[in-house]
Amino acid sequence: MKRSDLGDADCGIAQALGVIGDWWTFLVIRDVAGGNTRFDGLQRELGVSRRALTERLAGLVEHGVLEKRAYSARPPRYDYVLTAKGEGLLPTLIALQDWGTRHVMGDGALTATTEDGSAESRRVHELVGRKLPDVVLRRHDNTPVPLTAPDGRWTVLYFFPGAFAPGAQGYPPGWTEIPGARGCTLESLTYASRSADFAAAGAEIRGVSTQRPDELAAFAAHARLPYPLLSDQDSRLAAGLLLPTFRAAGVDRFKRLSLLVDPGAVIRATQFPITDPAGSVDEMLTLLPRR
Repeated sequence: MKRSDLGDADCGIAQALGVIGDWWTFLVIRDVAGGNTRFDGLQRELGVSRRALTERLAGLVEHGVLEKRAYSARPPRYDYVLTAKGEGLLPTLIALQDWGTRHVMGDGALTATTEDGSAESRRVHELVGRKLPDVVLRRHDNTPVPLTAPDGRWTVLYFFPGAFAPGAQGYPPGWTEIPGARGCTLESLTYASRSADFAAAGAEIRGVSTQRPDELAAFAAHARLPYPLLSDQDSRLAAGLLLPTFRAAGVDRFKRLSLLVDPGAVIRATQFPITDPAGSVDEMLTLLPRR
């Protein structure tokens, strides 16, 4: 069905579905967001026929969701990368993942954590050995920065639901009743207290949240954090790694997890679920000497 054939021409949902088309198309966007940008890699990962994949990639390029970037002239070969229009779909991708995890695979309960052995837990632990997507996030001072540390150092990325300076109107109603949501300040302060130990072990710490940079700046100043906080408010990293999230007060938020990343931007260890925010800091530190 073409967009011109849709009966409700003024409905944004109908028009969006005219672009997305079917579930294969959404899975193509999912994999491209994760860094799988070449035809053979997409076909191998998705298991879709070459003809079907060709049609869907051509449609996404036609609609301006993807663009082709040549990496070989003979024979002609292309990377398929998200445009700004395509990146605008990432929050929808995250919302769909959260809905499927909560309401299709789960019992509908709102939670900021999970159980060992759950589908979310398996997905996080399967990130070991995977390279981080080429994503630049904004630091709490609104400066764009890469995810990993420079100069051949390791990087600890800890993802947290939300942390706010006292007096800020940030925490949604019922925040303390959401399992796993509490502990962001404790976790951040524990990382701050052990920052010299991580530096001595050759690693830099970076906290990541879906909060706005200004919210992160207020908390970083209040807590006097000696390391940067990064904002993934546009869900680029969340979608690229399919990280577990939950939705509270209309905002998608990370479930608490941590990644240990080597100097080559490859994930070497994960922590999820985290039930002891302070204890997870010491556990992460013990991973470094063995590597």
